[in-house]
Amino acid sequence: MTDGVSREAQEPAAELAAGGGRARNSDATRAAILRAARDRFAADGYDRATIRAIAADARIDPSMVMRYYGSKEGLFAAAAEFDLRLPDLSGVPTDRLGAALVSYFFTRWEGDTTLPALLRTASTNPSGAERVREIFATQLGSAVARMVADPTEAPRRAGLVASQLLGVALTRYVLRLPPMVHIPPADLVSWLAPTIQRYLRADSPPVTPG
Repeated sequence: MTDGVSREAQEPAAELAAGGGRARNSDATRAAILRAARDRFAADGYDRATIRAIAADARIDPSMVMRYYGSKEGLFAAAAEFDLRLPDLSGVPTDRLGAALVSYFFTRWEGDTTLPALLRTASTNPSGAERVREIFATQLGSAVARMVADPTEAPRRAGLVASQLLGVALTRYVLRLPPMVHIPPADLVSWLAPTIQRYLRADSPPVTPG
């Protein structure tokens, strides 16, 4: 204790002081911020988590968070450890893949706030949009490649699947359009499954001459 100020309270300032022996390099600072952000977003959710609380957890000044990530949206996009947790559908009959995938989607995300937060971020923040593209290209793309007859068509088919699933997620969880909010998940599965099944397994349409 020095002049009534605890050592812990002095550490953030010491870390930011020019030439300070404990100053963190940028990589270590970023890593500390991301660890704190992940813990705080997980504990409090996106809306209640604050830059000030995250900075306190990382033991740095809030201005450092803004310096590296620009905004809470940018920080969330960088920190989101987002796993679609897509199941192994290799044992599902091919004519039931669409229903199985859509049913899983609503089982996984109904009531979960992570996907809506990521979609809100992606709509206004370039790094958030890039994060969504990365997630769906790697996770959904890999899963779709195991479901389709021709793996070379997987990226296009995965994009079509994503357009439906993300469109429903956006209207149901983010925009909260009354008709979409009130449709029971089982009914949504019935509506969407045939479309997703077509995207996964139907023959590709003929190529239109350019």
